[in-house]
Amino acid sequence: MSTLDTSPARSDRATARAARPVEGTAPPGAAVDPAAARAAMVAQLEEKGALDPGPVRDALMALPREVLMPQAYVRRSAHEENPPRWDLLDWSAPQDRPELLGLLYGGGSVLVQHDGEPLLGRARGPRSGASITSMSTVMGLTAALLDELDLRPGQRVLDVGTGAGVTAAVACQVCGDGGVVTLDRDRHLTDAAAVRLADLGFRPAVVCGSGEEGCPERAPYDRIFVSYAVERVPAVLVEQLAPGGRLLVHITTASPSWPALAVVERAADGQLHAELRATEFAHRAGYGMDRIFLTEELRNRIATEPGTWTQRSMLAPPADTDRGLWLAADHLLGGLVRDFSAEHLAIGAPGCGSWLRVEPVGHRRWNVTTSGPRDIWKEVQDLTALWRTAGAPNRYRLSFDPDGTQRAASDCRRLSWQLPAPRPSNERAVS
Repeated sequence: MSTLDTSPARSDRATARAARPVEGTAPPGAAVDPAAARAAMVAQLEEKGALDPGPVRDALMALPREVLMPQAYVRRSAHEENPPRWDLLDWSAPQDRPELLGLLYGGGSVLVQHDGEPLLGRARGPRSGASITSMSTVMGLTAALLDELDLRPGQRVLDVGTGAGVTAAVACQVCGDGGVVTLDRDRHLTDAAAVRLADLGFRPAVVCGSGEEGCPERAPYDRIFVSYAVERVPAVLVEQLAPGGRLLVHITTASPSWPALAVVERAADGQLHAELRATEFAHRAGYGMDRIFLTEELRNRIATEPGTWTQRSMLAPPADTDRGLWLAADHLLGGLVRDFSAEHLAIGAPGCGSWLRVEPVGHRRWNVTTSGPRDIWKEVQDLTALWRTAGAPNRYRLSFDPDGTQRAASDCRRLSWQLPAPRPSNERAVS
């Protein structure tokens, strides 16, 4: 599965900006011109700064997404409607093409699998109940990460989390399909990807298996890309990284609010150099990973209740752009979830029911309302002071100790934390 994290904590204005359809794509009823829609999508990505000139841009310009995703779902029910309803659109049905074209080249997530179904041989039409179990990632995120991967001809690439096959297709186009391995735990996804990549003329190794194991028989790899978020960098994938290689994977806690991108590079002498970069958006959490969310009831309490107390403060709340602080808060404060749909800062702790609401009430004045056993405001302000003392970093060095410990730290080491230890083998999640 590969997608932007659109969990309740991020079903908000920020996610809406990331998933906003690209201007110029065809609305229902318009003429169907995939080449024009593809060019418009790429131009918009370039305009937004998500894509630079180079081989990834050229590959996306050449990639007919309707071949990789000849069917996709569109939601027909309201967000709160239960059971949810979708329609499966099919490129082979002329009446579906205008709407499907907008989905494929609109820049947002493309819903490709419902309730774990096989992707090959499906009949178009309505579905209800259950949930969408695989999506193709928001294009702005995919393009930026593929640029960061720095793909080059002749590289050996491991794509962990095949999904709809977009990353694998770009890697095949840029590097040559002979060195590309794409891996997913869902055989329905790998079966479909093998067929559709072949339709594009690509025949990479398509493997059904555990993302935590990688594909050691074809290692080492010059580039490894993981299209789901994890709690720590998978050690086995680091071992499969070649000298001069680069690995990209999103790191998150149980909270979906403040993720990071881990960039791991192996030097020519075999030494590892890695960092965590605070980021606004990330892939969804991997299979089996525990998550915490704000319920609708807790959201309403944060928005409307008077709380235990309200104080007038001259201390400004941290800015949304202080992502290095929020990343540290995710790991050091723990159990907090941001309500990004709120107009101002709103944070809840689902485990104990504590919450924080901060509202401006004039020039350099804020009303700070809290409730519950945790004083979230004090926790955040104390960490803010430590973060500023550490130089207000947005990136942290990531170290790998011989005993398997992974630790993130600021350059001055005044701010650091340890990533979770590996789970026992019988509890491991796979991609």
